[in-house]
Amino acid sequence: MKPLAGVKVLDLSRYLPGPLGAQMLADFGAQVIKIEPPSGERGRIIPGVPLYQGSRANFFNVNRNKKSLTLDLKAPEGKEILKKLAAGVDVVMEQFRPGAMDKLGLGYESLRRENKGLVYCAITGYGGTGPLKMAAGHDNNYLSVSGVYSISGNHDGPSLMGTQIADIAGGTLHAVIAILMALRAREITGEGQYCDVSMVDAMVSTMLAYAWSDYWGQERPLERMNETLNGGRAYYYIYETADQKFMSLGAIEPKFWAVFCERVGHLEWISRQNDVKAQNKLIEEVEQLFRTRTQAEWVETAADLDICLTPIVSLDEVAQNPHIRERKSVLRVENIAGSGKTALLPGLPFQLSETPGEAVLRFSRLGEDNHEILRGIGLSDAEIEELATKEVI
Repeated sequence: MKPLAGVKVLDLSRYLPGPLGAQMLADFGAQVIKIEPPSGERGRIIPGVPLYQGSRANFFNVNRNKKSLTLDLKAPEGKEILKKLAAGVDVVMEQFRPGAMDKLGLGYESLRRENKGLVYCAITGYGGTGPLKMAAGHDNNYLSVSGVYSISGNHDGPSLMGTQIADIAGGTLHAVIAILMALRAREITGEGQYCDVSMVDAMVSTMLAYAWSDYWGQERPLERMNETLNGGRAYYYIYETADQKFMSLGAIEPKFWAVFCERVGHLEWISRQNDVKAQNKLIEEVEQLFRTRTQAEWVETAADLDICLTPIVSLDEVAQNPHIRERKSVLRVENIAGSGKTALLPGLPFQLSETPGEAVLRFSRLGEDNHEILRGIGLSDAEIEELATKEVI
């Protein structure tokens, strides 16, 4: 049995944060219906990504094992259908700006009238309250406002991340956590609740947990390339190799740093590990050393050591990594959507010993499940065809 067996979810979210969260719920047993406008949610048609069977490649990575229902929520009929569906589910997830669903008459207070146990999760950039609540934003904006960028990057300034940190760590994961907590609370109280998930809140409160302690503990502003974890220490740094590749050293503990120094023949570096004033010079010396060997040679140098020295590798290398393959962190799907393309999809992020999840590789085409879902709430085939004619679905 999967841990979320029997939990029913309406996923009205789009792009990345909500859809990935709903997919995680589906992986662990929830029944997820993806509600999309008749034209399809933007994640299906986002530009710049290859298209397969009417959906962009990234759609497949965050929308497996969901049923698809197209629905115009501005049409009176569409609103009534959503209300009927919401009356029989456990969770509603949405990702619109605050108040958007209320304006449609489909907000939490409206839907909970017919379903007191409803858990309603709204994912937004800035949250449902506060001066910035209506501001537009994307991942880089949330990292900016939260202060993450202020301590990230190099001497030239902040640098863009290679993946969506706020969207996923802030939106996806905290939405799933909030939903699971609310479902647990419902077991105690019998009542559902509203989950206000802000990506900025999560960045400030969770992702900067240690940064805040460094800030108030040292009683000075934190600076890029000057702190323990952002480039200010030789023992926790990224070094370029002779073949223009990179190695990541994370020898924070003195024992790791000492073993590294011994292996490379620089015992004089050991005592300088935590000498703050010596770090710039020490980093230069270690940089020069790393440029004398290729990445493969450095991997060989540290092969028998346990010192937190690892190569920085490409996504292709990650997909081929025996450890990653054994853990099934990345799923290789041949001929996805009949495209002839081999897709690399996210696997399960954790493993449960007794109630494991499963990545069910079913990908609904837009509106593929309209008839099944609408028949389930009592609509006849004739009524469904009329809705299609009126472009409500």
